[in-house]
Amino acid sequence: MTLLSILLAFGIPEWGLILLAVVLLFGGRKIPELMRGIGQGIREFNNAKNDVKKHIEDGMREDQTKNNSDKG
Repeated sequence: MTLLSILLAFGIPEWGLILLAVVLLFGGRKIPELMRGIGQGIREFNNAKNDVKKHIEDGMREDQTKNNSDKG
């Protein structure tokens, strides 16, 4: 199962229980800090992903340039 199908499998009562558990565990004051931390983690992950993608694309471009110069 994909993550999306798992998330869509929850109904309103399940999400309510999850939200209640989060409020009870972290308290109302800690939730903004928790969300900020999650957002920062996602941002760092996306930046790393984009860096790896750029590195791979640059390597592929180098290989194409090298192959074209070898043929010519």
